[in-house]
Amino acid sequence: MGMYGDWFIMLVAGAFLLFWAYRGVYRWLHQPVSVNRLTLGKGGELAEDDENILFLERKGYEVISGKHRIPVGIELDGQSLNSRLYIDYIAEQDGKMYIVKTARERMPMDWTGSGVRDRLLVYSLLLPECTGVLFVDVKEQIIRQIIFHISD
Repeated sequence: MGMYGDWFIMLVAGAFLLFWAYRGVYRWLHQPVSVNRLTLGKGGELAEDDENILFLERKGYEVISGKHRIPVGIELDGQSLNSRLYIDYIAEQDGKMYIVKTARERMPMDWTGSGVRDRLLVYSLLLPECTGVLFVDVKEQIIRQIIFHISD
């Protein structure tokens, strides 16, 4: 291949490195400073006999992660309070990821706009890379897909 082949390979490798560096700097410059992105780990163990997982799989979803416990620190008038949010599962279908919340008898869902917003919007804001939230009710045999569209 000779001298010209070596120069060509070096030119392509250099162009690739420049493009990669440009993308990294561009993302860094355009990401808001105050954004503290949440990254989910592996999550809790998935039980093989969990009725919610089996129901989601029958409906074509793949459950890719178990329960996540997200600690939330709160400062109230100078006092520190602690709380947590729970995500039941993370599921995927057709290349789209969803946060899964399951129905609880002690916490019935209010299916009005404000009820859905108050109960589920926080999860969509917490993980913006997810398409939406799935609300699974095994007793009623329904999966409700909630996608929030926030506009200016």
